[in-house]
Amino acid sequence: KTRSLLSVFEEDAGTLTEYTNQLLQAMQRVYGAQNEMCLATQQLSKQLLAYEKQHFALGKGDEEVISTLHYFSKVVDELNILHSELAKQLADTMVLPIIQFREKDLTEVSTLKDLFGLASNEHDVSMAKYSRLPKRKENEKLKAEVAKEVANARRKQHLSSLQYYCALNALQYRKRVAMMEPMLGYTRGQINFFKKGAEMFSKRMDSFLSSVSDMVQSIQGELDAEAEKMRVSQQDLIAVNESVYTPDSDVTSPAINRNLIQKAGYLNLRNKTGLVTTTWERLYFFTQGGNLMCQPRGAVAGGLIQDLDNCSVMAVDCEDRRYCFQITTPTGKAGITLQAESKKEYEEWICAINNISRQIYLTDNPEAAAIKLNQTALQAVTPITSFGKKHEVHRPSQNVKNMENDKIISSESAGIEDSTQLIAPGTPIQFDIVLPATEFLDQNRGGRRANPFGETEDSSKDEEEDSLLQQMFVVRFLGSMAVQSDATSEVIYEAMRQVLAARAIHNIFRMTESHLMVTSKNLRLIDPQTQVTRTSFELATVTQFAAHQDNRRLIGFVVHLSETLGEESMSAYIFESNTEGEKICYAISLGKEIIEAQKDPEALAQLMKSVPLTNDGKFMLLNDQSEEDGTIHEEGEESEA
Repeated sequence: KTRSLLSVFEEDAGTLTEYTNQLLQAMQRVYGAQNEMCLATQQLSKQLLAYEKQHFALGKGDEEVISTLHYFSKVVDELNILHSELAKQLADTMVLPIIQFREKDLTEVSTLKDLFGLASNEHDVSMAKYSRLPKRKENEKLKAEVAKEVANARRKQHLSSLQYYCALNALQYRKRVAMMEPMLGYTRGQINFFKKGAEMFSKRMDSFLSSVSDMVQSIQGELDAEAEKMRVSQQDLIAVNESVYTPDSDVTSPAINRNLIQKAGYLNLRNKTGLVTTTWERLYFFTQGGNLMCQPRGAVAGGLIQDLDNCSVMAVDCEDRRYCFQITTPTGKAGITLQAESKKEYEEWICAINNISRQIYLTDNPEAAAIKLNQTALQAVTPITSFGKKHEVHRPSQNVKNMENDKIISSESAGIEDSTQLIAPGTPIQFDIVLPATEFLDQNRGGRRANPFGETEDSSKDEEEDSLLQQMFVVRFLGSMAVQSDATSEVIYEAMRQVLAARAIHNIFRMTESHLMVTSKNLRLIDPQTQVTRTSFELATVTQFAAHQDNRRLIGFVVHLSETLGEESMSAYIFESNTEGEKICYAISLGKEIIEAQKDPEALAQLMKSVPLTNDGKFMLLNDQSEEDGTIHEEGEESEA
């Protein structure tokens, strides 16, 4: 708003300068005409007197003409004196004030504008230097020097801007005086001239000129009062604490507002200038509805940068810069990368974009909805005592402990346990997949070197070929946590709730993408780029699995493992899939049926008749296989990009 208002004042000052120059040219032309009038009347008086010296052939009756012309010559001489006085008066009261206004007031505004521009450039240079401070190897002395340089630059910019703003405000009063004062002198000079000459003007003009003079004095009084008021305000603004000018002064405990539905401020935008080179540009960003807008300096209005509806935002490490975050489109394509000035701005921008992406601004009371959403997220990490209200109607879930009886137990009939019995309060959550040390030793046992190209051993290939079921899904790992029970699928829903709530509270938006391979023997998470198996679970150890009732792309399963000391542990793994979670559940269920059927050849033959097979004799899922493969391939490529 300040920049926009300043541009209006600067445009007004530019228009005033152009008009003042044109007005001065017109007044100088009048003054030149008046001087020319003085010379002309003087020449006329001489010519009238010279009539007597002319030798006319027919000079009869010239005495009356000569005497008349002598009288006219005296009148013209007297008028010449009046014209000379008028010319001097016009020079002092008409031309001189407008010249002083142009050379003093307008030149002062122009000079202050240049000083303000220089101070702004110095501030931009210091901010760029401050933004380039390294995050990893932080030098406190260098940081303090750069912060002091930024503070000095901001103070200098603040002082120059205050002087510039005061001059622009005062110009609005001075221009009114400057426009009327020359005309006041011009009119008075003309009236005095005509009063002395022929009294051509009436006395009513005197009252008018008197009122104009009173108006000028009144405006001058208002100018004095406004100048005093601006002087006091300037002193109050300059007397603020130095921390106001220091960036990121409250880095230890910033007051962060997580309920924002709109945000505005300066950010650094990352632009790619080549294959490996980038530049950062400091621009003014603001949100408008569901859009992120950017307004470059000097522009009349802002332009659209990114549609924020259904997008995601995450913190990123970028070129060893601090407070960087990236906006990703709903399709998973990486969008723009931005850098905030401080930790407070960094977290508020992430929260605001996250709130806007959920389209809270479309509700009747967006602020209340944002507050309620964040309160819900804070309460979500506290386990609830009953699932009865949350899941009134559940879809059938798979209880794999009763799979041998080929029965599906619904969540309504299952006993609903207390959430504290499902998951212990304060259970830590793991947000990334890390290959366990035991599996790493197993893969490299016997002194064999790990293949850097992700090629698996022949035994694993043989196992894949022998598997009757192979189905690939693109998933993103959300989190895992230890659980205390796997009796019902409620433990998966509780784990989903706590993992998503923890991600929302701690602003964790980064997810690891993997390929989930479901076979009749195990579940394997494969790196999509290197094809290396990150981790695998025997299908027999998967004791519970279910998809979310509302968000069908959420899938989770419980793994029952035996510890080294003979103890047993259970962990819930939560994923987000590109396809419906029910399809993954169906694939896992089919794999378990194959395991049970392999114990009885007749049951296996009956199962193979009931489920369609592929050309190589493997089970095919009951869906459009070609469409599924195309979806996985396309979305996988987009995620890798």
